[in-house]
Amino acid sequence: MGDITLSNRIGMAALTRQRADPKTGIANDLMAKYYSERAVEGGFQLTENGAVANQGNAFPGSAGIWNREQMEGWKKVVDAVHQKGGKIILQIWHAGRVANSSETGEENIAPSAIPVRSYDKEGNVVLGPTPREITLEDIELVKEQFRQAALRAKEAGFDALQLHGANGYLVDQFIRDGTNQRTDAYGGSIENRVRLCLELTDILISIYGKGRVGMKISPVGRYKDMFDSNPIETFTYLLKKLDEKGIAFVELAEPSGYEGPMFYISGKSQIPNAAKVFRGAFKGVLITNRDHTPETALEFIKNGWADMVTFGRLFISNPDLVERIKNDWELNMKWDPSTFFKGGAAGYIDYPMYNPEAKKDQ
Repeated sequence: MGDITLSNRIGMAALTRQRADPKTGIANDLMAKYYSERAVEGGFQLTENGAVANQGNAFPGSAGIWNREQMEGWKKVVDAVHQKGGKIILQIWHAGRVANSSETGEENIAPSAIPVRSYDKEGNVVLGPTPREITLEDIELVKEQFRQAALRAKEAGFDALQLHGANGYLVDQFIRDGTNQRTDAYGGSIENRVRLCLELTDILISIYGKGRVGMKISPVGRYKDMFDSNPIETFTYLLKKLDEKGIAFVELAEPSGYEGPMFYISGKSQIPNAAKVFRGAFKGVLITNRDHTPETALEFIKNGWADMVTFGRLFISNPDLVERIKNDWELNMKWDPSTFFKGGAAGYIDYPMYNPEAKKDQ
């Protein structure tokens, strides 16, 4: 995968778990244990989203990368994974219009001043806070924030970076026309809407090299009220540009199995199989993501639609997931969603490893 040699085709997806100090965003020993438990010799993990600035943080308790203290916290995590022989990749990120302004104390920014729509329990439309349209000066500041964050990530020892361009966050907001209604060099045409994404990619490449930079995209994801009128055209163009830059990998999110009430047609109605559609646009390592089982992942790989797979929830409840799949051991499908996003060890580092000897005794 670019400059990284891996022992298998399985990766751990980025998962928001919010176990860092919510006041400082500094990674801790609990996180080091969590990531190292799931480390595999020659395997790789994507971290939870590491915000490049306080203004860009959506999740209190997620570990940031906007200051030196946060870098030092991450270094403990990186070292613990490396001691197990694993590779760890920082997902570098800015939330844009969906940052948690009540926690950050700062005004949210976005390509256009369009609030997120959602529904309340009675089915009424609820508007989130209207973000401020980002200025050209703001864009230059964000680019510098990414550059400084990448330098810190390198000092912490991360093996690579993944630019988070999915799931309704700032880069995704620029790419898709449902959230980008600008008329300057960063809006309008596809070329303009992907401009910031490609500029940030170049910044990451300048620090890590193209063989240690990747990206995540969700062309038909509906999370955070997202939509693009022509995702095939938009993301084919983007993927071809990323291919020209020679980046190591792209992680591609398939349409969600459950999207709930929405304002647009479902992602599956636009593109039922995203990896199959976009495979030809990117020659690097293409990673399929979202709602996979080992069986569906193998189908994607055998058909040539993807080269690798990232699992999320399965890695939560199966810290030894790779060994379980390799040995055809039973998977623990009992994860506790109530513990996904709150602090503490419960539902985080208390899932057991598989014990084949115990199974023999039953």
